[in-house]
Amino acid sequence: MDIIHKDHLVLASGSPRRSELLTRMGLRFEVYPAKVDEWEEHDAPPDELVRHNAQLKATWAAERRPGELILASDTTVALDNHVLNKPVDMNEARAMIKRLAGRTHTVYTAIHLLCPAMELDALEHVTSEVTFNLLDATAIERYFQIVNPLDKAGAYGIQEGRELIIAGLDGSLSNVMGLPVERLEELLRQLGLWDLLRHT
Repeated sequence: MDIIHKDHLVLASGSPRRSELLTRMGLRFEVYPAKVDEWEEHDAPPDELVRHNAQLKATWAAERRPGELILASDTTVALDNHVLNKPVDMNEARAMIKRLAGRTHTVYTAIHLLCPAMELDALEHVTSEVTFNLLDATAIERYFQIVNPLDKAGAYGIQEGRELIIAGLDGSLSNVMGLPVERLEELLRQLGLWDLLRHT
């Protein structure tokens, strides 16, 4: 039988934003980025896409860290049900922000808690609605001076320079950042793991 280590999470992501959010939650965790080829089709159903990618990352990590509690997550942006993943270059980033300007879009984040040794397999996703300001080319360039858009779905991040681009948010802020901490806490409490994972 696998030895079960459930006093900390193994975060199957190298995202500094997800690490920051887990730290704010007071959870013990170890970073172990999954090395997988993510599904990134622009016409894929966004909820299925993030769930697939979170599951892919969690499975990869669980195979290499048996007996440990894996947390994987995936986030994307969708406008009119069309997926906007991380831009490949600055030109695509500018085009994405122009499409989002003056519109409301949906941010999807899936979380997967996986530990086969505990018979634990919980996969869920959360959505938030984000409305952008009307933006001209000057405003977009000003924003890009503050934020690197190339490592972010939809070419933006909500934690920096949000006053320059965002008019409103309906839903979880942490979900837009890449990890819906409210739902994660609920899951951990339901599973009886919250107190075990917290720093004392």
